[in-house]
Amino acid sequence: MTQHSPPSKPPVSFGGWMGSMWAYTLLRVVLFLALWGIAWLLGVKDVLTGLLIAAVLSIPLSFVLLAVPRARFAAKVEQRIAARQEERARLDSELDQDQ
Repeated sequence: MTQHSPPSKPPVSFGGWMGSMWAYTLLRVVLFLALWGIAWLLGVKDVLTGLLIAAVLSIPLSFVLLAVPRARFAAKVEQRIAARQEERARLDSELDQDQ
């Protein structure tokens, strides 16, 4: 068997990837609930209307306010995909050498 150099970056662990996903998700939920609470404090006592207002406002605000956590999560997903592609290419090259 041949020796292969280790990848330039260590692969993203499952826990690191899931942690960034859960952090982003939690921030989205907190933003939504905060907007719902603000709507309630401003006098929107109807639950459905308050939920609708919070949903409509949280979508564009999350693009602006949560850009950094979203970019961090996307980078970890891209790193995992790249690591899988590199591993697959390495295994394919080993299989080609065996034939």
